[in-house]
Amino acid sequence: MDQEKTAKKTEPIKGKPIGKITHYFNKIGVAVLVLTSDLKVGDTIVIATAQGDFSQPVDSMQVEHSQVISAKAGDSVGLKVSQPVKVGDLAYLKD
Repeated sequence: MDQEKTAKKTEPIKGKPIGKITHYFNKIGVAVLVLTSDLKVGDTIVIATAQGDFSQPVDSMQVEHSQVISAKAGDSVGLKVSQPVKVGDLAYLKD
């Protein structure tokens, strides 16, 4: 079982870097992600955490408390995440 955990951590992350988590609202499960590349609803992202990586579709996102369907590099977007994240965790656009 330890070998499985090691194998998962050493696998390269697939995807293009898309941003970094700058805040996490634990009670509502929402992360703030500062984008380094464009992102749109329907994309699938991978978030790399200390507990392991997880992927999820972008079902919705907000910029300045307004619902948007796409965001560009430099935007801070709020999105619901399926697992807890921490400030500094990196996000990738899944291939």
